[in-house]
Amino acid sequence: MKNRIGIRREDKSPWEKRTPLIPSHLRELTQTHVLEAWLQPSSIRVFSDEDYKSEGAKIEEDLSSCPVVFAVKEIPLDFFEKGKVYVFFSHTAKGQPHNMPMLKRMIEKECTLIDYEKIVDDRGRRLVLFGKHAGLAGMIDTLWALGQKLLKEGKENPFSRIKQAFQYESLVEGKEEIEKIGWKIHKEGLDSSLVPFLCGFAGYGNVSQGAQEIFDLLPFEEISPEETSNFFEQRNYSAYRLYKVVFKEEHMVKPVSSEDKFDLQDYYDHPHKYRPVFEPYVPFLTVLVNCIYWEPKYPRFVTKKFLKELYKKESSPRLKVIGDISCDVEGSVECTLKSTSPDNPVFTYDPLEEKATDGFDGRGPVIMAVDNLPAELSLESSVSFSNALKPFVPAIARADFIGDFAGCQLPAAIKRAVILYRGKLTSGYSYMKKFL
Repeated sequence: MKNRIGIRREDKSPWEKRTPLIPSHLRELTQTHVLEAWLQPSSIRVFSDEDYKSEGAKIEEDLSSCPVVFAVKEIPLDFFEKGKVYVFFSHTAKGQPHNMPMLKRMIEKECTLIDYEKIVDDRGRRLVLFGKHAGLAGMIDTLWALGQKLLKEGKENPFSRIKQAFQYESLVEGKEEIEKIGWKIHKEGLDSSLVPFLCGFAGYGNVSQGAQEIFDLLPFEEISPEETSNFFEQRNYSAYRLYKVVFKEEHMVKPVSSEDKFDLQDYYDHPHKYRPVFEPYVPFLTVLVNCIYWEPKYPRFVTKKFLKELYKKESSPRLKVIGDISCDVEGSVECTLKSTSPDNPVFTYDPLEEKATDGFDGRGPVIMAVDNLPAELSLESSVSFSNALKPFVPAIARADFIGDFAGCQLPAAIKRAVILYRGKLTSGYSYMKKFL
């Protein structure tokens, strides 16, 4: 008898067109393993129902016969069935309050939850992720926001030609547009009010790499964080290029005790021993792109208090846009008061009144905080994600979810991602009891 997997349609947002497994990969899986795939119909999924049917999948509203169901985003409470296995981004591991009812329902129904975000190798590196595509889309949207902000200030600028990521037919088209703008900057230069143009990237992982891939299509020169202040003083900069600064943890925090030295693992394990030191860099930046992983145990890097003091001292600081790709509400960038969506992607944060106004009007930096950025590149991100997930699907489909957790025969990387097993928190996630 074939192992049957289900793929739930995405309905959290009309923008969510992604799929965890693309048609050609499902064909490959079903032809080489004892496996069959059922999918709920969808009118918005980036691949049509016919695309899947032509590759041998079955389109069926009712997935109750599927012991394992894959999805991308959170699942409604009434969808869960007793004893089933669900594989999706649950956004529960940090104790996110809005998803605790979902986790409680899964516990009540004795479900097993495998979270993509927690599929990691033995060194803790994520294996199944959309991160790079969040960075790609987020940087395109950030440059778009910059162009619109400058227009609102009455400044003609090359960035005003850029569209949001989802408005391009493909990532290739978006990249070509930005390359053309790069040539324009190379030939004509930037308005003197934007010189020098510094773009700071907080973080250096997959998200940051995606964002930098877009930025690097423009004429640029990289400088180190340590060079930033001297760079302005020496005035050895050009209007015909942009400048990039990449900040790692060692630039963003320092040990509280002067006797201690920075140690990355120590910071991860004992963040209370470190204090933030990132804010002095902010006044030099035209654009800040936040790509860093954050939890409440870590310090905030841009606080409301700092921005209020900055705007009291300067009527028109250099900082135009914060592209908060990480999008932790009131998190590492505290002025991210809310997440946004592709149809209403930015707000202006007024540091003196500590309030957000949708759009580009008002005092303060524009904040781009779209929380489902990979969906703006739904084709490319789905292909990449499916390619990473595909090797794990057969093992998940044939695993024994009836016996105890130790003997369920899941690969180690997947076992690390099991938050719930038959309705109980696994040992690695027992800390989540306090959130329930």
